[in-house]
Amino acid sequence: MPELIEIIHQPVRLRIMAALVTLGKGDELDFTKLRELLEVTDGNLGAHLRKLEEAQYILMTKSFVDRKPRTYVSATEAGRDAFQNHVAALQEIIIQNTKR
Repeated sequence: MPELIEIIHQPVRLRIMAALVTLGKGDELDFTKLRELLEVTDGNLGAHLRKLEEAQYILMTKSFVDRKPRTYVSATEAGRDAFQNHVAALQEIIIQNTKR
């Protein structure tokens, strides 16, 4: 049976990964758009992104647009795989509970 992945299981991080894996491979999401999508604060999002980055599930790139710093976030291949495994574990739990 697949195992839940603790780093992804936290609700905000689960939502971050869900948003990122829907993008094409190599596509990025702007930090601001991700923050608005998730309805979290800058600090809250930043803390969760750091955890995911430490696990090598996401990649953050920084650039300047019109002299303003921008941060872009994308899911790594390891992050996509981990998310798929986590979803499989959740599905297995649901299946097990519906059989009771």
